[in-house]
Amino acid sequence: MARTIENLRIERGLGQRQLAARCTALGRPMSNTMLSRIELAKRRCDIDDLVAIAAALQVSPAALLQGPGAA
Repeated sequence: MARTIENLRIERGLGQRQLAARCTALGRPMSNTMLSRIELAKRRCDIDDLVAIAAALQVSPAALLQGPGAA
C-alpha cells in the first residue's frame, strides 16, 4: 500500500506537501512528515488516513490496498 500511495502521488504530479494539504482540506489533518512516514511504511496508515488519501488521489481505498496497477 505504501508504494502504491507514492506511485499514485507521483503519477498525479503531487508533492508530499500537496497531497498532505489535500488530505487536510478533506478533514483529515496530515503533515507531509506523516505522509512521508506512511509512504516509507514507518507509520501505520489507519482507516481514516486511508480514506482521506484515497479521496485526495481520486481512487477508491480498495485500489490503495490492492497495490500497483489496481487504481
